[in-house]
Amino acid sequence: MAGVGTIFDLADRRREADEPHSPVVRFGVGKPLRLDAGVDFAPWQIAYQTYGTLNADRSNAVLVCHALTGDQHVVNEHPVTGKPGWWETMVGPGLPIDTERFFVICPNVVGGCMGTSGPAATNPATGMPWGLEFPVITVRDMVRAQAMLLDHLGIESLFAVAGGSMGGMQVLQWAASYPDRVFAALPIAAATRHSAQNIAFHEVGRQAVMADPEWRGGRYFAENTNPRRGLAVARMGAHITYLSDAALHRKFGRRFQDRDNPTFSFDADFQVESYLRHQGITFVERFDANSYLYLTRAMDYFDLAADYDGVVANAFRGTPTRFCVISFTSDWLFPTSESRAIVHALNAAGARVSFAEITTDKGHDAFLLDEPELFAIVRGFLEGAAKARGLPAR
Repeated sequence: MAGVGTIFDLADRRREADEPHSPVVRFGVGKPLRLDAGVDFAPWQIAYQTYGTLNADRSNAVLVCHALTGDQHVVNEHPVTGKPGWWETMVGPGLPIDTERFFVICPNVVGGCMGTSGPAATNPATGMPWGLEFPVITVRDMVRAQAMLLDHLGIESLFAVAGGSMGGMQVLQWAASYPDRVFAALPIAAATRHSAQNIAFHEVGRQAVMADPEWRGGRYFAENTNPRRGLAVARMGAHITYLSDAALHRKFGRRFQDRDNPTFSFDADFQVESYLRHQGITFVERFDANSYLYLTRAMDYFDLAADYDGVVANAFRGTPTRFCVISFTSDWLFPTSESRAIVHALNAAGARVSFAEITTDKGHDAFLLDEPELFAIVRGFLEGAAKARGLPAR
């Protein structure tokens, strides 16, 4: 792979935005994506990965929705970084989301940068990347695009939809927008709206990107620049919110990095500083700065109750979907109180819902990590739902 920040690196990522290492469905001008911004967007495309086999009656499909910095590469090697898939702890043969039993689909969201239409993709009218001319998108737009993908694949009904964080927002939107298409829903570490604090953190990240002189008003592809420093800082700041104080202390404490004493400089003296810098550097290898702006804004706009007279329960009235809502004790980005609010709304709507708060010091990112209680809960919920759905036993 070309070096980070070079013209060749940008060219590689441009190709991945248009011609990804994934299956792609392209929709022409006759099948626009209706966006909340009031735009009928076309032509457009959506990239996705699948794992497992769709059964004869197409009743075993599980849609996995990725988080803000994720993508469609759930359990396969990432084509840009060469690293393992982002949810290999949860999805795979014999795992809670068992690919020997379920047909797993994960699309790259609209606004992303791994093959689904987004600001890094080519605007057919200009032959250049969309940049900030790409329309602003919402979580509901992401779900509409996924529904069109499933229509194309001939999947009318999903056995389950699962995801954490922004993925959990998509799960909730799926259950609200298409209740008859979702048998079971697994929103993990999520909320029905973004809090003021979370919007504030996102704004700091966006300003870091836009303050980088290499951003060039979002036209960095055309000008052969790369706002890698601004995006790296945005990633560093956001990554802190994904962890917890206890997790940071357990991992790093106040230990020095490759030295016994302070340097009395602004080098990365502490291990935690070195870790965050590494997170920022590796992130810019695979992610597009403008996509970061668009996806954080989509999360900020998410407010499920706003579409239902300000009452979340109205989004789920009469829903046939069964839910399992999961939170983590040390998650201060999407605290348990947000998950309890989801459960209360589902109870008020008369929905089938179970709830689990998992004790862990791993913070928000616990849904991506080795968390045995999480695996047991997901496995048990899906097992019960599969029995209710009439799927064959394991």
